[in-house]
Amino acid sequence: MIRGIIFDKDGTLFDFRQSWGGWAARLLREIAADEAQARRMGQAIGYDLDTNAFASDSPVIAGTPDEVAEILLPYLPGVSHGVLVTEMNRLAARAEMAQAVPLTPLLTALRDRGLKIGLATNDAEGPARAHLAAHGITELFDFVAGFDSGHGGKPEPGMLLAFAKAMGLEPASVVMVGDSAHDLIAGRAAGMRTAAVLTGIAVAEELVGYADIVLPDIGGLGGWIDGLAAA
Repeated sequence: MIRGIIFDKDGTLFDFRQSWGGWAARLLREIAADEAQARRMGQAIGYDLDTNAFASDSPVIAGTPDEVAEILLPYLPGVSHGVLVTEMNRLAARAEMAQAVPLTPLLTALRDRGLKIGLATNDAEGPARAHLAAHGITELFDFVAGFDSGHGGKPEPGMLLAFAKAMGLEPASVVMVGDSAHDLIAGRAAGMRTAAVLTGIAVAEELVGYADIVLPDIGGLGGWIDGLAAA
């Protein structure tokens, strides 16, 4: 029986393309000396300023701010890693997130089933909480962790196992829901069921080998969980 769900954030709760394209453009143009440099840095992180689109292998999709900063630093002589990550997180906290589906009714319905709800993101915890608060859904989560919360980042399972431990759940009774292989690999490593959604950049063919189910979006979770209980 499923007793808990731990969600990824970007590409899962929030549509990735709609939410993060504007952040990337603002960041690159703010830290670059000129437009040409902004475009070179965009190419380095798999983002096209002209089309506002991410490449399927962009490190922004599943990487941590630390990892993205490491790629950008060679283009920014004299800028420290800490200063760049701080600026990335500042802009991230202000990024306008587009809900993948209406989140309040969905999360409320899942909680009404008696499920514990968690969030495990490779974003920093501060911006993640800011995004939840901006949509009025913070109180619908029992657990929130970012890559900097002390449990490591995905694809390692630390955040997921911390959620299960905090909620007193066996990992096998938890579903990890995400839009990238990083999310699903972490779920499998934690001993959890895995559900993939297609509101990120990855296509079904890239995720099916890591997932128990591939859904168009998180709106289908309740029905799938009910089906597991009835089986």
